[in-house]
Amino acid sequence: MAQTSIILRVELDHEKVTFGDVAAAISKSGGDITSIDVIRPGKDSSIRDITVDVAESAESQVVEALKQHEGIKLINVSDRTFLVHLGGKVSVQPNLPIKNRDDLSRVYTPGVARVCTAIHENPRKAYSLTIKRNTVAVITDGTAVLGLGDIGPHAAAPVMEGKAMLFKQLAGVDAFPICLDTKDTEEIIRTIKAISPIFGGINLEDISSPRCFEIESRLNEELDIPVFHDDQHGTAVVVIAGLLNALKVVGKRIENVRVVVNGIGAAGVSICKMLLAAGVTKLVPVDREGAIVRGGTYEYPMWQWLAEQPQVEAEPGTLKEVIRGADVFIGVSRGGLLNGQDVQAMAPDSIVFAMANPTPEIAPEEALPHVRVFATGRSDYPNQINNVLVFPGIFRGALDCRARNINEPMKLAAARAIASVVTDAELNEQYIIPSIFNEHVVKKVRHAIIEAAILTGTARRIPPDFR
Repeated sequence: MAQTSIILRVELDHEKVTFGDVAAAISKSGGDITSIDVIRPGKDSSIRDITVDVAESAESQVVEALKQHEGIKLINVSDRTFLVHLGGKVSVQPNLPIKNRDDLSRVYTPGVARVCTAIHENPRKAYSLTIKRNTVAVITDGTAVLGLGDIGPHAAAPVMEGKAMLFKQLAGVDAFPICLDTKDTEEIIRTIKAISPIFGGINLEDISSPRCFEIESRLNEELDIPVFHDDQHGTAVVVIAGLLNALKVVGKRIENVRVVVNGIGAAGVSICKMLLAAGVTKLVPVDREGAIVRGGTYEYPMWQWLAEQPQVEAEPGTLKEVIRGADVFIGVSRGGLLNGQDVQAMAPDSIVFAMANPTPEIAPEEALPHVRVFATGRSDYPNQINNVLVFPGIFRGALDCRARNINEPMKLAAARAIASVVTDAELNEQYIIPSIFNEHVVKKVRHAIIEAAILTGTARRIPPDFR
């Protein structure tokens, strides 16, 4: 049962209640007091902060018990998750102090004019003389946030801030959250282009499908800095990394396996593209209408592109029909679509990546008796398929070599780099993908990205460690 820690600020009327009454009410409701802080002492009344460990399901019971108790005024309820978000999670700090007029004249007027002139004469100097060399914009319109959907730009901000934190902690990249108050595709493209001069890269996040395809495609064409939609490509890269290792575990080759991908939205399309690039020859993309088949005609351009690929199967069917005999199932759709009988009908030594959050396409308890390797998008089961393994290293590498874009060979190189972090001695059914805190991940992904960027001609700089 999931536990949480909450902080209750209460005011006690000493004529009507003692602290023992408070403690008893909390205990009877399922809470466990771990600390008490006196905020305002007093003879007639006092205010205290009480930290309580409680099961998430019992949190409301504890709160209600205190509200109903005479002599106790519940002022505020907060938990540790909310507390770490107070005031935002990122800030801007100067790289050197300004202590006197001489310092001021060099970092600002009049000395800064010389630097401005140098960049005006040679715009490429912006990479060495401004924050552009190490800064990424994390941009959303708030239309497809986590499993919450279209919650808008204000509510999306905590996710973008969290991503900026991960960029900095894991890869030393300065990232800034930008939430756009528009859903208009043209306005989004125009705005991002307008603010791009200060950034070395653009990370698109939580933009709904199919709009996200055009936004990313246009920005890639019209900007000379890398643009990466993490929901598409980050998910695809880590899926391929996990699949490469899962295939090692079961002893199958990628060109021989039959792969079913369910949920052909932003992530699903990118996964299908990378599967084809990685060597898959038998692919079955599936959406709510059933299998997308070779030779079919479809409204969405990405579905039509898939229908034109020779590796896509021509046999129609529902998910439950086409999964029979499949070696691999990859789900980026919604929970509860499959049961134990469905995965039991797959080929021997099957691989199932059920990544719908928070409820996977099939519960692990149902799948595990019938599949060889199982992965989810959740952190409470082994083999978590997590984008955090991808974007810090990809942008670290792209910034260091000043890549013009992030192309398919670079993404495939990143997937292979992530897979390589798990050694042959470590590799098993429960460990096909490294932890996001494994210190080798960013280093290996960075190296792979730079190498692929140089080989494909998109790098504009050769880092010192590659010379």
